[in-house]
Amino acid sequence: MNDLLKQRIIRLLDAASDERGYQILDFVEFLDSKYAERSQPDGLLSKISATVENTMRAGKLPIQAITGTMGLMDTATKVMKGLAAAGQAVVEEAVKAAEDRPRVEEEKKPESLSS
Repeated sequence: MNDLLKQRIIRLLDAASDERGYQILDFVEFLDSKYAERSQPDGLLSKISATVENTMRAGKLPIQAITGTMGLMDTATKVMKGLAAAGQAVVEEAVKAAEDRPRVEEEKKPESLSS
């Protein structure tokens, strides 16, 4: 899709209410299921969020409840991604420290042998 078309669509979406936005989403998902290859959310948290949203919409819950829940889930997803990134950084630092430690011990051995 070209950029001009994307900008027009986004401009129209920004002006739409939440209820109208869900109607548009339903239509886009219909078109996607009919004409495009199925695209699924990437991560586990994205899949859970999509499933919760679809379940709430199927249950015909009020738009405010869906919007509030999805906002909460989006915040939780961001927190979990931050925790995962912090955990990854800790693991990387631990691996780096473990790799550097044998080098330090090897450097100290020749000194102890010569004395």
